[in-house]
Amino acid sequence: MALADYMAHKPVLTTDRLTLRQLRPSDLPALKEWMPDKAMYQYWGKPAGKTDKNPQLLFEKAEKRTKSLHWAIALKEEDKVIGEAWIYLIEKNRMAKMALRIAPAYQGKGYATEAAKAVIDFCFTHTELQRLWTDVDVRNIPSWKVLEKCGFTREGLIRQGKMVNTWCDYYIYGLLKTDIRKDGALPRILD
Repeated sequence: MALADYMAHKPVLTTDRLTLRQLRPSDLPALKEWMPDKAMYQYWGKPAGKTDKNPQLLFEKAEKRTKSLHWAIALKEEDKVIGEAWIYLIEKNRMAKMALRIAPAYQGKGYATEAAKAVIDFCFTHTELQRLWTDVDVRNIPSWKVLEKCGFTREGLIRQGKMVNTWCDYYIYGLLKTDIRKDGALPRILD
């Protein structure tokens, strides 16, 4: 299938511990646990929005077709949503931005790395995408360490630039499909 096909038929991704799938109304209790938490937005580039503060709103508006992919990150055993992942700002089906967030209670357990690797594998194995990129506040050390574990290269530093709605120093990271070795391994796996 082409990337455009996945916009209508959102894929489900699985890892050893996670399922990346569409959000469902039954996820509301889990979302209410972490989405309104101010800690989630310290380095996100913007404060919590209306739907972050009240996740119920996610299910009240009519679903419309978008040119992006959005996954709920759920623990496979419990089917509890602990985060989200996005592929968006897709340009000519060749390049896209990746974003990921994990609830504070589940950070530091390898879930972000596991989810990111699943998204990367999907993008480079099942779509035409050739490049993924993202930006990360320089103070958000755990996030840029996840990116580097997943093979992303730090391509630059923007000093006092605008990251979403926040003025800060931030790094630009990029990963090319050709960065992935023929055996499927990522080029730089850090411990």
